[in-house]
Amino acid sequence: METLTIPGNEVERLKDLDQYSILNTLPEKEYDEITRIASYICQTPVSLINIIDEHRQWSKSNFGAEEGAFNVAREDSFCTHTINMPNEILVVSDAREDERFYDNSLVTGTEAVVFYAGIPLVSPQGFALGALCVMDNKPRNLSEAQVDSLKALANQVISLLELRRSKKMLEKAKTALEEKNHELEKFAYVVAHDIKSPMNNITGLTKILTTKYAVNLNGEMLEICKILTGSTERLKGLVDGILEHSRSEKHITENHQEMDIRELLDEIIKFSGFHPDCHFILPTGPAKVSVNKTALSQVLINLISNAIKYNDKQKIIVEIGFSETARQYNFWIKDNGPGIEKKNQTEIFSIFRVLANSDRFGNKGTGIGLATVKKLVEKLGGEITVESDMGKGSVFMFVIPK
Repeated sequence: METLTIPGNEVERLKDLDQYSILNTLPEKEYDEITRIASYICQTPVSLINIIDEHRQWSKSNFGAEEGAFNVAREDSFCTHTINMPNEILVVSDAREDERFYDNSLVTGTEAVVFYAGIPLVSPQGFALGALCVMDNKPRNLSEAQVDSLKALANQVISLLELRRSKKMLEKAKTALEEKNHELEKFAYVVAHDIKSPMNNITGLTKILTTKYAVNLNGEMLEICKILTGSTERLKGLVDGILEHSRSEKHITENHQEMDIRELLDEIIKFSGFHPDCHFILPTGPAKVSVNKTALSQVLINLISNAIKYNDKQKIIVEIGFSETARQYNFWIKDNGPGIEKKNQTEIFSIFRVLANSDRFGNKGTGIGLATVKKLVEKLGGEITVESDMGKGSVFMFVIPK
């Protein structure tokens, strides 16, 4: 038997192999179907997908032989010779007469491998990871059509390995992203707490100045205090918005529950302190939905608040509609406000994107509310859109699948 030859790129090859996390994995139907087809096409009793590790040959799929029968030391492996020729097929018509294999334990032992044909499994990076091979206990050869079929099947093995690697990479990236999001959530909480505490102090002290010591302040000083109070309140709103946006995904993890839409809207309108001059048009009749109540409430509160805050009419009218199909719930919030220009109807859902200089109460928006709404709706599996005519108002529509 010839001395084992190790590829010159062995270190890089093993690193590439490690990226697939394939060694010592359980049998999988997709790989087993390939070896079954290979055996049928070549009319051989045995077909395997063998991976060559640093010191051994390991079979990912084994058709026609006992499990683990060909998990052998690398020096006894036929496939280790195959990977030394990554661009060729290795065909051994009669191993008993081949100087490389005549005294191989697989030839002289109970397995009695006489015929072998192996196609290298070459990764997109150019490294031969192992081989798709067929074996027989008698001498033979393969036709050109059989060789071409084996090559096609070997390509399918590589495709499966690439899918596996991509999945592993995505899982790793997902885990890293989840860890980062957790860290950002903790950071947002700490920052919000640390910023809001001194802001509350500023607001409280300013209020004391403008009430208890107002007689000692001239008009300019009172105006400065007013500006200071407004600025701190706006900053508090921004911090609260960022914190809510960072935590919005937590709402989705809560269990769905059945509720009546009219009752939910009555609850939202009663406790949200909306403008007293606002006229609401609500759905009539009972309408049950089964969704995440916290997430749905957050979406509705944001959209209704915007319909009021950015309304330029003396009489504010907000219509909230609901319908359903066999597959989804449909919601819409219609207002009689100034409308949104066509070019801005997509941008408004981007975080920190603010169109109006201020709302009807003189407060400037943070650009976080609609971004949070879009994030919540999409995490619920739905989508949100807007239609608007300048001067006639806007309609925000969102759907949530059942």
